[in-house]
Amino acid sequence: MAPRIAVVGCGQWGQNHVRTLAEMRCLAGVADSDAERARGFAERYGVRALTLDEAIEDAEIDALVLALPARLHGPTARRAFAAGKDVLIEKPIALHREDAEATAKAAEDHGRILMVGHVLRFHPVFRKLSELVAQGRIGTLKHLIANRLGLGRFLGMDVIWDLAPHDLSLILHLAGGHPDTIRAKRRTVLSNETDIGDMSFTFPNGVTADVHVSRVSPYRDRRFVAIGTEGMLVFDDLASENEKLLYYGHKVWPNGTGFDFANAPVEYLSYEAGLPLTNELVHFIDCITTRKAPETGADEAVETVRILAEISPLETK
Repeated sequence: MAPRIAVVGCGQWGQNHVRTLAEMRCLAGVADSDAERARGFAERYGVRALTLDEAIEDAEIDALVLALPARLHGPTARRAFAAGKDVLIEKPIALHREDAEATAKAAEDHGRILMVGHVLRFHPVFRKLSELVAQGRIGTLKHLIANRLGLGRFLGMDVIWDLAPHDLSLILHLAGGHPDTIRAKRRTVLSNETDIGDMSFTFPNGVTADVHVSRVSPYRDRRFVAIGTEGMLVFDDLASENEKLLYYGHKVWPNGTGFDFANAPVEYLSYEAGLPLTNELVHFIDCITTRKAPETGADEAVETVRILAEISPLETK
């Protein structure tokens, strides 16, 4: 029997969870601080409109998806774990490391699934890129670059908290650990909070990474690059469907006291079809059913918040 899942928070992103879970026939209810909004989605998809307390306490509901303001994620998830529910929490799971750690501990103490909604980890292009890196297609992984630039999304939090979690998740996965060193620069340009962020990381295995995020860019850029000793891979999320995953067989090698290099033509690589959010929710359902640990679980969720808080600490708790 498919697990019965309720979505708490039917805003801009939460409603995507509602629609996708309904298509998967796993949607059991919806809750929102706006009761009228909840009723509207409930009527549209033929499920119950719930209060938050009902969603948490209803024994017929197996799991929750939380798409709330980040400050509410931890307290709500901890209540849900205590009530015996598994929870997928949208990013970030908290605004402070202590809150994130408390949520992770509550999930462990109650034996429940905690999964964080780092949806790009489930993008078919990134999945293929990760597979190719693991197979050695680019030799030894040396450096990662993530650019996430555009105009807008002034949502009451700075650009690092808003945009960087996407790429931190990808980097933590490929680098295979937590960074030893973190360096960052933040700039307030057109708003009253951080509009541009530059972050650099070094990992214990020698892999390095750079992340550049901006919400005041005149152009959009969503490219993720993996550089190795035998080539380079690019995930271009804004490219046309058949040109999102690129391989460059470029090489650099020592020659006496200097270095030589060779350019190679670009090769467009194939990957499986699929929608990232659908893949994410399929994985969540599989974790609920089999009790296996999520790919984007508590460790990644807490480490992401730790990094964000170190780079861009919030003034109040």
